[in-house]
Amino acid sequence: MGRLVRILEGRFGRLVLSDLGPNETCGAQIDPVILMQPGDADLVFLNPGESHTATVATRLLALHAAGEWLRTSFPAVFGPSEVPFAQTREPITPRIRRLADTLAVEVLNDRFVSAERLDFMLQELLLSIVETYLARRRLSSPAWRGSRFEDSRIRRAIALLRARPNKELNMDDLASQVGLSRSRFYDLFQLCTGFSPRAYLDMLCVETAISRLSSGQGKIAEVSAELGFSAQSNFTRFFLHQVGVPPSEYRRATTKDQAADDSPPQDTQRP
Repeated sequence: MGRLVRILEGRFGRLVLSDLGPNETCGAQIDPVILMQPGDADLVFLNPGESHTATVATRLLALHAAGEWLRTSFPAVFGPSEVPFAQTREPITPRIRRLADTLAVEVLNDRFVSAERLDFMLQELLLSIVETYLARRRLSSPAWRGSRFEDSRIRRAIALLRARPNKELNMDDLASQVGLSRSRFYDLFQLCTGFSPRAYLDMLCVETAISRLSSGQGKIAEVSAELGFSAQSNFTRFFLHQVGVPPSEYRRATTKDQAADDSPPQDTQRP
């Protein structure tokens, strides 16, 4: 129920941005649902057949995750006989909060989002949820078993990339930090994530840039310097190549679209 704002579909399932009024519900049918509410301190998890009722008017980003996508990514957690979410609510982490907020911006401004970037962010969301909430509780049956992310060295590399997305990062140094040769590191990273290490870093840089630009946190030159670009013009070319518009245009468009979407509907009736 509620007012549908945007919906995106893919191999991951459906990503739905909607506005719920008080006492309106969102439910999971065959597949699990992950609910993210701007400003809420918790994530809400729904197993199949469960529902969530809003207590106040709220904007809700809901991932109706496709069962096949979940089972392929993490078979030990999302197998046919598994009930993945033991807790209905979990405290949201800063990393997942930023992912959720960035996803909401991307869904609202869907003319800019690419299928590759959307797949990357949803994979990051799922990986973060498993490592934050699920893996620590499955001592008898490890959550990583059978997963593409089973290699702890690659998970360590991803954590290091997330900690400081920066274009100046040396991949040879990163391979050394996780105990792998350069060639072996590249092969395993591509196998596990579906991206090369450099492409993964580029996606993290774009995600960080979108988060900063859409929230008004810092000038474009400051975002460029934070991400390790030697000149703002280099950052502009990078962002244009990745997103399709320059960062200044993206900032204007997202600010305008969010303001328009937050405004009340106009009364078109004549007196």
